[in-house]
Amino acid sequence: MSNAKTVDPDFLALPLQAVADAAISTAKSLGASHVDIRVERVRTGLLQLRNTNPESQSDNSVSGIGVRVIVNGAWGFASAPEISVDSAKKLAQSAVALAQISKPLTTEKIAIAPEPIYAAKTWVSDYEIDPFAVGTDEKIARLADLSSRLLKSNSVNLTEAYTMYVKEQKHYADSYGTSTTQQRVRVHSSIQAANTESGLTDMRTLAQPAGYGWEWMGNGIWDWDAEIAELPTLLAEKVKAPSVEPGRYDLLIHPSNLWLTIHESIGHATELDRAVGYEANYAGTSFATPDKLNSLKYGSPLMNVIGDRITPHGLSTIGYDDEGVQAQQWDIVKDGLLVGYQLDRTIAARVGRDRSNGCAFADSPAHIPIQRMPNVSLKANPHGPDLQGLIESVEDGIMIKGDNSWSIDMQRYNFQFTGQQFHRIKKGKIVGQLKDVAYQATTTDFWGSMKNVGNQSTWVLGGAFNCGKAQPGQVAAVSHGCPAAVFDKVNVLNTASEAGA
Repeated sequence: MSNAKTVDPDFLALPLQAVADAAISTAKSLGASHVDIRVERVRTGLLQLRNTNPESQSDNSVSGIGVRVIVNGAWGFASAPEISVDSAKKLAQSAVALAQISKPLTTEKIAIAPEPIYAAKTWVSDYEIDPFAVGTDEKIARLADLSSRLLKSNSVNLTEAYTMYVKEQKHYADSYGTSTTQQRVRVHSSIQAANTESGLTDMRTLAQPAGYGWEWMGNGIWDWDAEIAELPTLLAEKVKAPSVEPGRYDLLIHPSNLWLTIHESIGHATELDRAVGYEANYAGTSFATPDKLNSLKYGSPLMNVIGDRITPHGLSTIGYDDEGVQAQQWDIVKDGLLVGYQLDRTIAARVGRDRSNGCAFADSPAHIPIQRMPNVSLKANPHGPDLQGLIESVEDGIMIKGDNSWSIDMQRYNFQFTGQQFHRIKKGKIVGQLKDVAYQATTTDFWGSMKNVGNQSTWVLGGAFNCGKAQPGQVAAVSHGCPAAVFDKVNVLNTASEAGA
């Protein structure tokens, strides 16, 4: 939900409406049946420390105009960094010319699903402190303080601290009358502790990227102080931990790890452009093809997954997408059954849907909008146990926390994931840590084995800034909320023995 903040005055001072009107009127006069324009500015800050010392810093902005048209059923697109009326007119002319040139190569006539008109709408994400309004010295001091506490421990002799913060501003208008102006802010920070005395053993904080401002780095939302205090002990245990014995274990997977499994095995698999074979060159298609809709048993009856662009502080949360579609929520998997996909207006029209669910996004004005992942989240079980109850339910298993490396095939079906922390569970109690753990399964076998799902107290919003897709490549920020959950007899590999094989 948007807060009371407004879009920055310097962005609003740009000739947004005049630029949009110029592009739309020019393209329509040249025969375009559809015109949309985005005026954008994306600012990205990055700060990295090593052992409390600043190592790198950057503050970059990308701005410009992107104009997209349909002429005789063919797409045309043009972009430029100059934000002016003259630039908008030239881009409209170029986009129309490109559509005319590409028409002979077009194998099907482009159409887009209808959407109500939203005139002069403004939306701002829910944050309190603009990270770009916080001084560099203050940011360094916060990261250095957290790092210095870790270095006081004998088990830690190397730390790396990282924070990335983004402000995205966008004005969208189209030839139907929709006009939206939006601003959203996100922050991702991570502190890593390492012991290098006998090889390299490391462990990082479990804090996830989220749609907050610099308030995320206080202790009111995420308890950084508590996690930093615990990390050296966890690292010392990991250094001495035995290597896992391969086999089948019950896995209690924490949201800090499970979000990535959701992203790869559900999020990408239910992008409808992949499922129909339209998106095939970059990371493949999907096993979850449209003929399986309402028939594929994706997982156990405890599995309920939603797509949305409205979750508070979600990285994909917006007011309107890059095709002027209002943010929504919908079911993807219900009671274990595949019931929905992610759509933009082009894919929705192509498969005969009456409306997009608002999944179009371009990562810069230089790129054309494509179908991108919304927030894709596993619902908590309102009658499920808390985390302690989940631990007590496991007779012989492993609790996995934190994400690390992963691998999945081009159909989003066969996968392998590792993690940060691996806690051995015997007879309902944690008895120590393991290392070198990876879990391997097929998507439907894994989700079909989910036998216990935690309640809302175990639910955490995870995610990433750098989901990749398309050619030329684009990146997008996306969130995945989920509870902790227990999976029955999952195949566990020893990564040390696999590496040496």
